[in-house]
Amino acid sequence: MVDLAVLTSQFILWSQSVAETWGYLGIFIISFIGSASIILPIPFFIVVFASGGIMNPILVGLVAGLGSALGELTGYLVGLGGHKVIKKRNKKWLLKAKKWSKKRGIFPIIMLFAATPLPDDIVGILAGIVKYDVRKFFLASLIGNTIMTLALALGGFYGIAWVMSIFGGL
Repeated sequence: MVDLAVLTSQFILWSQSVAETWGYLGIFIISFIGSASIILPIPFFIVVFASGGIMNPILVGLVAGLGSALGELTGYLVGLGGHKVIKKRNKKWLLKAKKWSKKRGIFPIIMLFAATPLPDDIVGILAGIVKYDVRKFFLASLIGNTIMTLALALGGFYGIAWVMSIFGGL
């Protein structure tokens, strides 16, 4: 049987070695890939947490937030591509969704989903389907993801030793 504590501490140590080897570029790439993957979730948040413990947590959060926001554009593009399919089959639904998003605004919803563990890929796909302005989508995603990754990096800065002591890594 796999010992979860050992596996977790080994993953955190691996994450820190990636950060030490690749620096901020590695954090950016891992965050980008983690957010760009729609079907298979990649736990990039552990890398951000662990990197915050050994690097400048503010820079880690900012770099990871940018990489994550750029990665979220894949969901938006999937939705944009699906717009034609939805338009043919559910034109009435699409018009209602567009009207609702213009009336109420989805900027804060995108931010909320990006700043929390909620499935922001779904929001990105829906934003693409209703052809929400890509610049507004990116900005909302950037703000939300940066809030989340800054919190994770600061959590790593202040709590990595405590977490590793629980899991037996240090």
